[in-house]
Amino acid sequence: MILVEADQSDDWDSSTDWTALAERAVRAAIAASNLPGLIDSPVDVKLSVRFTDDSEVRALNAEWRGKDKPTNVLSFPMIEPPLLGAIAAGGEGVALLGDIVLARETCAREAGEKPVAMIDHASHLLVHGTLHLLGYDHEEGDAEAEAMESVERAALASLGIADPYLTEIESGHG
Repeated sequence: MILVEADQSDDWDSSTDWTALAERAVRAAIAASNLPGLIDSPVDVKLSVRFTDDSEVRALNAEWRGKDKPTNVLSFPMIEPPLLGAIAAGGEGVALLGDIVLARETCAREAGEKPVAMIDHASHLLVHGTLHLLGYDHEEGDAEAEAMESVERAALASLGIADPYLTEIESGHG
């Protein structure tokens, strides 16, 4: 079973249920991934999502990645990807998949530049972050990036969200 714990800083729009959005995006990402068995696994697979601001994400990015600047999403995996298949296959207990952190100002700016709704862009970033927790990567080469984007597209389509990469190409951001 997938368990998503989410919290948010005060600057995130309180009229949106960000926890429910995170749960939908995480489940869609896992369902579209090469590890859909995690959804129905008898193991409780937990992850946390923090909706915060650029300042907090900048500090985390500097500390953990050596990049002193905010970014849209950070993922902190807690399980080595080769072990995820065994977790999906069964067993009992709890597995801590990792943490995802989103920066509101960067997310809002990017959503405006695309242009897409903030909730759609946040969903995309949650899908993207979840895939990183599952071992997907886009920085090791074009083939890996294309594979990850393909899974992102499938997950987002299941949520009724348009292909974000097509949007980037059409708007000149790709």
